[in-house]
Amino acid sequence: MPDRHLGVRPDLEQLRHQAKDLLRQIRRGEPAAVAALDKHHPDAIDPARAKLAAAQLVLARSYGVPSWPRIVHACKLIDAIWEDDVHAVRTLVTKHPNLIHENASGTEQSNWGPPMSYAANLGRDAIIELLRGLGATDFEHAVGRAALQGRIGTARELHAMMGSPRLPANSLGGPAYTLSASGTALMLELGAPVLDDDGKSIAPVAVVLETDGRKPREKHEILEMYAARGVPLPDTSVMALHRGRIDLLEEHLRRDPSLLRRTFTHEEIFPPEWGCRAEVETQGTPLAGATLLHIAIDYDELEIARWLLDRGMDVDTPAAVDARGFGGHTALFGAVVSYAHFWMNYGGKPQVAPFAELLLDHGANPNVRASLRKSLARDGDRTVHEYRDVTPLSWGRLFYDRLLVNEAAMQLIAERGGRDGRT
Repeated sequence: MPDRHLGVRPDLEQLRHQAKDLLRQIRRGEPAAVAALDKHHPDAIDPARAKLAAAQLVLARSYGVPSWPRIVHACKLIDAIWEDDVHAVRTLVTKHPNLIHENASGTEQSNWGPPMSYAANLGRDAIIELLRGLGATDFEHAVGRAALQGRIGTARELHAMMGSPRLPANSLGGPAYTLSASGTALMLELGAPVLDDDGKSIAPVAVVLETDGRKPREKHEILEMYAARGVPLPDTSVMALHRGRIDLLEEHLRRDPSLLRRTFTHEEIFPPEWGCRAEVETQGTPLAGATLLHIAIDYDELEIARWLLDRGMDVDTPAAVDARGFGGHTALFGAVVSYAHFWMNYGGKPQVAPFAELLLDHGANPNVRASLRKSLARDGDRTVHEYRDVTPLSWGRLFYDRLLVNEAAMQLIAERGGRDGRT
């Protein structure tokens, strides 16, 4: 596992600055920098006499790239693909033919794949045609990446280049992870199976439920496509919520009038029989023991949240409390910390807080207290963070990953009388 994560589009100038900074740290004898030198450089080097080339090699290898020249090639090649510069791509891969078959980033820790697959992610059809002519062979991966990113025309062209074969059983996983309804539709059109030869479902339902993506409409469409092709989605209120099927939720409520007060176990929300994991970390505010309102907010299902409240659900119904005393949080906590906010913050979109506004307008207590624990396991960090006796406002102010925090929601809570409440 590399010590550092190389981004999808690495910046060569930033890497050069990092190498110079690392060299200064090595020469000063800073323990972490010297440890990196010992770990990643093949020779025994006196830190005080280290040269820039040594720091560059150490930096490259800390990213999982074998050499500094290789990371330079990665940056230049990726920039050329991103800019749709066919000439620059041709120049690089003609001079360095090995680049065609290696991950474009130079590291194995990359889902974007070799140059042709990388180009497929971006819909760079002319570059794909060039690389095909130069001997690229990663067609299957490239088709999957194009579908995953919703590059439908590119995926069709790649599939035709392959001779239009039947797609393998795992073809639906990529567009399921990114919640690409158009990619899913294309994969199904091209023959991706949802059932095995014995009629058992192999559709990636678990991926749809566990992904960190938050695109409700596309999620609904994907699950309905599966159902239309014979996938026996479970007849539960949670699955009805995921499908966006208020008609089915109405039927569940008719059969079980206590539905609006119920809390659901982790296994009920993420059924293991569908391949869901015992721990799902792609939520900001924990869902184990949650109500349908908590779940609707985590999955950005605003219409369903409104429906639940219109049907009389208590806005302050708490989640279950576990044996260690964690839980008891209301839905307002999820309006402050969630993966829907990650995508809003990561994309630099203006912050909005429709769920916080909805809940507060229905009388949510802005100063309710709960204890929560959370691990996101992002970038390999599985540290569990504990927050005892916090209010929704202090939950947001203390939460360790700021990309999941909705500052607009916190401001609204504060305007409605919310207090930090840290003790």
